[in-house]
Amino acid sequence: MTNKYLAIHNDIARQIEAGEIAPHSLLPSEHELKERYDTSRETIRKALTLLAQNGYIQKVQGKGSIVIRSSMVDFPVSGLVSFKEMTGKMGEKPRTLVHELSRGKPDAFVKQQLNLSGKDEVWKAVRIREFGGGKVLLDKDYLNVKFVPALTREICENSIYEYLENELGLKISFAKKEIVVEEPTDEDKQLLDLEGFHNMVVIRSHVYLEDASLFQYTESRHRPDKFRFVDFARRIHSGGGA
Repeated sequence: MTNKYLAIHNDIARQIEAGEIAPHSLLPSEHELKERYDTSRETIRKALTLLAQNGYIQKVQGKGSIVIRSSMVDFPVSGLVSFKEMTGKMGEKPRTLVHELSRGKPDAFVKQQLNLSGKDEVWKAVRIREFGGGKVLLDKDYLNVKFVPALTREICENSIYEYLENELGLKISFAKKEIVVEEPTDEDKQLLDLEGFHNMVVIRSHVYLEDASLFQYTESRHRPDKFRFVDFARRIHSGGGA
């Protein structure tokens, strides 16, 4: 049987994600919630604590519980999907703003990440993802021109992967990812709506084609309240003891 506080948490979380409870609004008081769910104040407090831990609300002394998000996007940690595919089921259509698109010689860092020679060139695409009323994700993509000879702002606004696979016929196969939490950079502060957040979830990916050619290095910088990082794990049984 589900714990009462967990059932209350799930019900309120569902209402927030469905937009039935608006962001920046106040939840009913503990007393009102106690009456509504016909339970103890202790159970309500446990549900509110869990909602706060999961990023749905912020408890403010003297005010109560303020809703700080209306929805989150599930980000598949082990998957390799485009932003367009990832947000395709959202009721609200996200917007992509192309901040920069350029072609040229890579700097030393990018050159090292993509194992490039001095003659190689890269596309640099910097895109801002906007949804939920704010700019919450910064994508910085570097693609080897050898594999991607042409790229336009229109393609970047829509989906680079859709273009690579459907137009260029590239077979994107796998990626190596690193996930870290960092303080926002000056660029993050300039381009994103951080709203007081002092941490960014940063995913750095090296992306390979079917023939194991490394063709892309990506850095995705996420405001932490808008993304839920999910994975599916399976235990590999070796036949040994516990």
